[in-house]
Amino acid sequence: MKKVGHLFVVRVIFISVLFISVCSIVRAEKQKKVLIFTKTTGFRHSSIPKGVRTVQQLLSREGIRSTHSEDVNLFHQDSLQQFDAVIFLSTTGDLFNDKQKLAFQQFIRSGKGFVGIHAASDTEFNWPWYGRLVGAYFSDHPEVQEAHIEVKDSRHLSTQHLPKIWVHRDEWYNFKDLYKEGLHILLNLDETSYQGGKMGKFHPVAWCQKFEGGRSFYTALGHTDESFDSELFQKHILGGIRYALNIK
Repeated sequence: MKKVGHLFVVRVIFISVLFISVCSIVRAEKQKKVLIFTKTTGFRHSSIPKGVRTVQQLLSREGIRSTHSEDVNLFHQDSLQQFDAVIFLSTTGDLFNDKQKLAFQQFIRSGKGFVGIHAASDTEFNWPWYGRLVGAYFSDHPEVQEAHIEVKDSRHLSTQHLPKIWVHRDEWYNFKDLYKEGLHILLNLDETSYQGGKMGKFHPVAWCQKFEGGRSFYTALGHTDESFDSELFQKHILGGIRYALNIK
């Protein structure tokens, strides 16, 4: 009788270990992975290191794996396929050759995600496809100052935690070539609350869109180190990343 009981216990332990192992494998297979890309060939923001650390910490807490790199050679079909989304964190200037551009397009068209933070709109001015992906191009900005941001969609993952009027200190971009068609505006800047706005009542600073099979999210915020200390901004970024990854 003792032997039968012992065998039963062994079987239970074996089945439990097997179940845990299978669950771990399934979880690993479903775990998302993103590329944090910070290559610059123009102006380089001093806040990039702080931004990278903050985003990495946010992703780690969510169980999302991340790789940080400035190597454009990762923009190859074989290399990009390991990622579920790419984050352009204050990239600037022209970055890619024609083959790398094609690989990036194929990546998005395969259903993957893109997140642009701040100077991602100051990137690849001579590549119209990228302009449509990010949603607009940077034009100019006044000095860093506090402003009021109007939340236009309080149900989105990136804004559902925000007050209706968000008071935030940052560098406020004016945009050109804003691709309005297809953009879902999330945040709009109140130009009466600061100095230097040139876009009038319609001054979006965060938006998202479904683009050529993939998903794109952009936020103009994130110029200063201090902005990445803001819990509201951190949740804003994380919500945008979750949207790009199609995680609800």
